[in-house]
Amino acid sequence: MKKSMYSLMLAEDVIREIDRLAAEQNTNRSNFINQILADYVSLTTPEKHVQNIFDIIESIIGHREGYLLSCQPNDMTMSIKSPLQYHYRPTIRYEVEMYRTPQKTIGQLKIIFRTTSAELLVELTRFFKVWMQLENIYIKHFFEKGAIEYGMENGRFLRTFAVPNDSDYSEEQIGNAISNYIATFDEMLKNFLAGKYATTEDIEKRYLQYLNSGVQLI
Repeated sequence: MKKSMYSLMLAEDVIREIDRLAAEQNTNRSNFINQILADYVSLTTPEKHVQNIFDIIESIIGHREGYLLSCQPNDMTMSIKSPLQYHYRPTIRYEVEMYRTPQKTIGQLKIIFRTTSAELLVELTRFFKVWMQLENIYIKHFFEKGAIEYGMENGRFLRTFAVPNDSDYSEEQIGNAISNYIATFDEMLKNFLAGKYATTEDIEKRYLQYLNSGVQLI
C-alpha cells in the first residue's frame, strides 16, 4: 500500500490524544491516523493484515501448554517461546516475521536457540538438515523457484514462508498454515532430541503424517 504525504489541520487536544493512543499501540502518529482512517473506510492496511494473522496464530498456539507468545501492536514480528526437555531446559524461540509488501515470499521463520552445549548444537544441526531434506523432496516443487530458502548460522535457523503456486491464501489460511508448521516442527524436534526416532525413516514417516493430514503448505 503506497503512502504519500498530506497536510492536515487538527486540534491540539485531538493530536495529544492521538499521540497518547499511538504510544500505547507501539506506533507513531502517522501510522495510527492511517489505521483509524483505513478502518473507517473499510480498508485493510498491511499492519492490520499481519495483526489478523498473528491473532489467528495466537488463538491456535496460545492455548497449548508450554508456549509463550508475545507480539506488540503494529509489530510485524511475533515471538513464540518453547522450552526444550534437555539439560538446564534451554528455550527455543520461534520468530514469525511477516513482510509489509510480500512478493515471492510473504515472511520468514527464525528459529533461535541459545546454548553453550556443543552436543545440543550438533543434534539441532542434524535435525535441521533432515528437515530441509524432507522439504526439498516433498514440498519445494509446489512453490515458485527460490521462494523457499534456508539459512543456518550459530544459534539460528531461517526458513522463508511462501504461498504455493496458483494459490491465494486468506488470513485464516496463512495463520493456520504457520501455526501447524511451527507446532509440528516443535513436536518433531523435541521427539528427535528425546531419542524417540530410531531412524531417519521414522522422522520421514511422522513428517508425511503431517503433510497427509490436510494442512496447507506454507
